[in-house]
Amino acid sequence: MIDKVVNVVFAGLGGQGVLKASDILAEVVFESGLDVKKSEVHGMSQRGGSVSSDVRYGSKVASPMVPDGEAEFLIVLDKTQVPVNEMRLKKDGCLIAPSKIDAGKLTNPKSLNVALLGALSSKLEFSEEAWFAVIKKNLPEKLHEVNFIAFRLGKESLK
Repeated sequence: MIDKVVNVVFAGLGGQGVLKASDILAEVVFESGLDVKKSEVHGMSQRGGSVSSDVRYGSKVASPMVPDGEAEFLIVLDKTQVPVNEMRLKKDGCLIAPSKIDAGKLTNPKSLNVALLGALSSKLEFSEEAWFAVIKKNLPEKLHEVNFIAFRLGKESLK
């Protein structure tokens, strides 16, 4: 069991899968028996504007919002969102940006969000099987294999 609350912030632009990525993390955490809270800020997301989602988890979580400067992990799907959101990250926190992924190796560029989840997974305690089970539940069957490949690519990127 995790004694402290872990704070994760996802950020990007509308249509990049920010909310889907945070949904997948939240469900992996929930399925693992931990308390999880999630919040979203959409902004002008339907027009390609900023989108962010906070996920907090641990043995007991009181609030869904990650305070500025408290995120252990900041996962950014578009490089323009790094300067906008970096104040959310702890001084010793981990920034996972799209530059960590070799986009040329993605079989589908829309799977970048899952590749970044793979990168995040290398820093968390949840099994690959748990991640894949939740990915299967959240994405259509025709996208499973492409996203499993993306996940593994991301996981290898931070090793």
